[in-house]
Amino acid sequence: MSFCKWVSLISILHLLDSSLISCSSSQSSNGVSQIPQRFLNFAQRDGFVDWMVGIRRKIHEHPELGFEEIETSKLVRAELDKMGVSYKYPVAVTGVVGYVGTGQPPFVALRADMDALPIQEMVEWEHKSKIPGKMHACGHDAHTAMLLGATKLLKEHEEELKGTVVLVFQPAEEGRGGAKKVMEAGVLDNVEAIFGLHVANRWESGKVASKEGPMLAASGTFEAKIHGKGGHAALPQFSIDPILAASHVIVSLQQLVSREADPLDSQVVTVAKFKGGDAFNVIPDSVTIGGTFRAFSSESFNQLKKRIEQVITSQASVQRCNATVDFFEEGRPFFPPTVNDKELHRFFKNVTGEMLGMENYEETQPVMGAEDFAFYQEAKPGLFYFLGMEKEGHPRLEGGHSPYFRVNEGSLPYGAALQASLATRYLLEPRPLHSSPQKSYKDEL
Repeated sequence: MSFCKWVSLISILHLLDSSLISCSSSQSSNGVSQIPQRFLNFAQRDGFVDWMVGIRRKIHEHPELGFEEIETSKLVRAELDKMGVSYKYPVAVTGVVGYVGTGQPPFVALRADMDALPIQEMVEWEHKSKIPGKMHACGHDAHTAMLLGATKLLKEHEEELKGTVVLVFQPAEEGRGGAKKVMEAGVLDNVEAIFGLHVANRWESGKVASKEGPMLAASGTFEAKIHGKGGHAALPQFSIDPILAASHVIVSLQQLVSREADPLDSQVVTVAKFKGGDAFNVIPDSVTIGGTFRAFSSESFNQLKKRIEQVITSQASVQRCNATVDFFEEGRPFFPPTVNDKELHRFFKNVTGEMLGMENYEETQPVMGAEDFAFYQEAKPGLFYFLGMEKEGHPRLEGGHSPYFRVNEGSLPYGAALQASLATRYLLEPRPLHSSPQKSYKDEL
């Protein structure tokens, strides 16, 4: 064969090889983009939906408070055993952490909270809470059912995973900081990113909402005991009235935001508890007040904490009373602000668009609610989003922490499929360089 013919043959082979690679790459790209829709179709099958609904209702009937989720975690472990999914238990007292995939890096995490609230359910239905004074009034039963649904999807498509998905069934989100304990347990040390969701009555089923940067506020709680001198209500001159002192304290606390905070720096101080006295004609010895304070920046949050203590003790003193203030930092740790990673937010919008269409994504505004998902985001790039529940033509659903809270179970397939899609796509695609968690946004707003 002549040299010219040899060169010509090599050129033809090179062109054929390039064409095959291009075709293969295009097919691969299309396959990746089709994952969200495939997963949603899988999750919307009747048997799959019925299974998730059944799990959610079992959990709803037997609500458990933070770090008491014994039966809930037992149910989770039983379902993971049926799927052949390995897990660690206990994590953070009652938590369960499962693993699907290769068992090798990269690692990406999905999180669901499992705890209920100390609320008496007022919704009359077949699966009403069977535990007096306890209720899943914030949708954590649905979150757990959806994460189990996502786990099943991931296990069914495990051969597509190019890494490992870490499944975090977390205890004690409601004020107890269960996420902080999960982080302290070290089970997420190798995780590159984490995704979490929350059901919401503000959006219709099949819609989601999120935003880049600060999304939810830092949050803390306080309680103050104001001590005076009790006596007969007809002879107040012989008493030191702690109710009067507490009233002055509450009025002064409202001025911390209205007169000391920058109007463009969102802050909240709310007194939600006032206990004192048991009779119409007796001035009590003491009064207890308590509440919450919130801000989007660490500087504002710390300033609020400092001023709350100063106002309570000083105003009590003006009224001749003594006051002590407790911020419960050990039992109820302060929640950091929930701050969504910029690149993960961009990634989330892409995956959401492929599954639901961009018309079903909404850029939400920051709200003063708080989430202990923020503890993950302090250490890892994280993305938190809302999953809509409203159903057109049906009565509007109540918001979280209401005794009339209900879940639209038709939303469960969307949450399961989207969580599974986010994890799968994250492992398949080139992962972006993330900014340092929270640092970019820590002092904004």
